[in-house]
Amino acid sequence: MAVDFEERVDFARLRQYRLSRARQSLEGSELGALLCFDVNNVRYLTSTQIGEWVRDKVCRYALLARGGEPTLWDFGSAALHHRLHAPWLRPENSRAGMLGLRGSVAPEAGLMDAAAAEVKGLLDDAGVGDDPVGVDIAEVPMLFALERAGVKVADGQQVMLDARQAKSADEILLLSTSAAMVDGAYQVISEVLKPGIRENEIVGIVNEFLYGAGSDDVEAVNAVAGERCSPHPHNFSDRMIRPGDQAFFDIIQSYNGYRTCYYRTFSVGRATLPQLDAYKRAREWIDAAIALVKPGISTDTIARAWPRADEFGFAGEMEAFGLQFGHGLGLALHERPIISRLSSLEHPVTIEEGMVFALETYCPATDGYSAARIEEEIVVTSSGPSVITLFPADELFVANAY
Repeated sequence: MAVDFEERVDFARLRQYRLSRARQSLEGSELGALLCFDVNNVRYLTSTQIGEWVRDKVCRYALLARGGEPTLWDFGSAALHHRLHAPWLRPENSRAGMLGLRGSVAPEAGLMDAAAAEVKGLLDDAGVGDDPVGVDIAEVPMLFALERAGVKVADGQQVMLDARQAKSADEILLLSTSAAMVDGAYQVISEVLKPGIRENEIVGIVNEFLYGAGSDDVEAVNAVAGERCSPHPHNFSDRMIRPGDQAFFDIIQSYNGYRTCYYRTFSVGRATLPQLDAYKRAREWIDAAIALVKPGISTDTIARAWPRADEFGFAGEMEAFGLQFGHGLGLALHERPIISRLSSLEHPVTIEEGMVFALETYCPATDGYSAARIEEEIVVTSSGPSVITLFPADELFVANAY
């Protein structure tokens, strides 16, 4: 990952870039500060992380006031660890904090009120105590505690998403490395995808490969085969693979926090004409979308390259959401831009250089149960799209043909 004889990821530069982007976005808003509980935003502001187990605990939070340095409240002894090993944070700004672990300690214990009072004191010290404070996500009792402390709560998620949408060269390299790990996972899948293996067994094999390759979080592996392909269930089961099945997979994992969303479709042993036809149409739809990608184009133009929901068997765009789809990638699975006929036609977003997003298409087969699913990750460059998902997908891959 890092060597002395080549320039690769410069983590000091990465930390500086992310904090500068957040400061720039904050300065361009009406907010006096950002108070973040979303673990992705906390990592973006502070370049700290203590493990994926905290993702749903709402127990880490960070404050960035205009003109100030980030203050981090972390889980118990992690604060001391940061003082020893994260010198980019001021020692006094790495603090232990605990809000109650999603209500396991009741709000009446006063932990949230104490935390809110501490935040208000820092805001006053920074001279922004009377300004709105942008909060991304929070437990409802914590919002009440902030209001009791005199904090004017506003929406901070949009400000953070503004900051995070343009990726630096270091972020793009981390995203590309993360995608390369999934290239390897698909090679493994192509070798083990034979009659008799179960979907959940493949999920286990992929997890083992990715953690061995350096993943820090295998968020999900969707494994969908046979009659489960249509409609798309967005999960995996214990279904056993059979000869002639069509099977598709989505591998969502991260490397140094930077995530993938990367579908591939296979047929097992042989492919039928309906399977081949469905794959051909899914490939045409995704290629049409990729060809449009360049700075300055708006997301409604891309969304219109895809079929309407009723053209591939769904009652409306809400029911078909996520099937013909685009979404930003970074520290989170879903960042800007979101591209969909559900929202983009009326509320388009302009594509910018440095954005990284996934484009995915889905086509059910005429046999009534097979379906094709393809996804490519795209870096927006000044000259157009650069695809970083490289496992072969131009044609339907027949695994272990016979």
